[in-house]
Amino acid sequence: MTGAWVDSFLTRLAAKRPISLRRELSPFRYIETAVGTVRAYDSGSTLPCVVMVPDGPNVIEHYAGLISLLSERLRVVCFDMPGFGYSLPQASYAHSLDQGARAVLGVLDDLGIERATLAFSCANGFYALRAAQLAPGRVANLVLSQTPSLSAMHAWSDRTIPKPLRVPVLGQITAWLFRQMTAAKWYGMSLPRTTDPQLFRERALTALSNGACFCLASVVQGLAREKCDDLHGIKAPCTMIWGEQDYSHRLTDPCSLHEVLSHAEIVRFEDCGHFPDLEQPGRFAELLIEQVFRYA
Repeated sequence: MTGAWVDSFLTRLAAKRPISLRRELSPFRYIETAVGTVRAYDSGSTLPCVVMVPDGPNVIEHYAGLISLLSERLRVVCFDMPGFGYSLPQASYAHSLDQGARAVLGVLDDLGIERATLAFSCANGFYALRAAQLAPGRVANLVLSQTPSLSAMHAWSDRTIPKPLRVPVLGQITAWLFRQMTAAKWYGMSLPRTTDPQLFRERALTALSNGACFCLASVVQGLAREKCDDLHGIKAPCTMIWGEQDYSHRLTDPCSLHEVLSHAEIVRFEDCGHFPDLEQPGRFAELLIEQVFRYA
């Protein structure tokens, strides 16, 4: 838990800077959950609901275009998980499966959402899975992106994440000091070679310069402590979209998700990298809307 305390201290130190928000997504709100305060956007309607979270170093602002496409048919909620974007982590937030799920369910509770589709990606997908496990009546279905099995994610972390980031305290300090450099390099590694990473990178670096957080070390360490068998028994329908041009996941088998969700459907976006929801927002929105109404 010492690493969590370090993250809480460092992120609050950086957050003293002024925050600039993209006006087309205003107003934002801050929601108190059992595991901390999170920043959220809610399009606010009586339509079927989808809840999304950005995959850091992306922030809610990256999702402006996708939110616009979805809001014609759906109520769209998008929030930064604790430790990412402008959702500062508490000193007790260790990025465990249970804590992540409580953040998700806390947002649903605060906004009065009885049932929703969860459209999460990468490591955040595991928190969506745990939420579906803990509160199956609240999760209509799951639409995941780049979320393999937890064992495959552990292997990915061993291959991809530098060893110092996997060491408590040292990892948190290193990740904080080099957060902008890490974010800038990440897009070049995770996007197809044919995709210009500049727009992604600029939005992320602007957010980090204005106090957003990117607690990469803590989420890696938190998920490393979780057992691979802890996500069995989930009944919620699940579709996972897999970007095949994601260089960081070139050795990851997307079908490994079947280790815990044998019924999960794998949809491959052959021209996408790590962010199929943002790289092909029109195609992603069409698929997501279809899945939401299928299980609404």
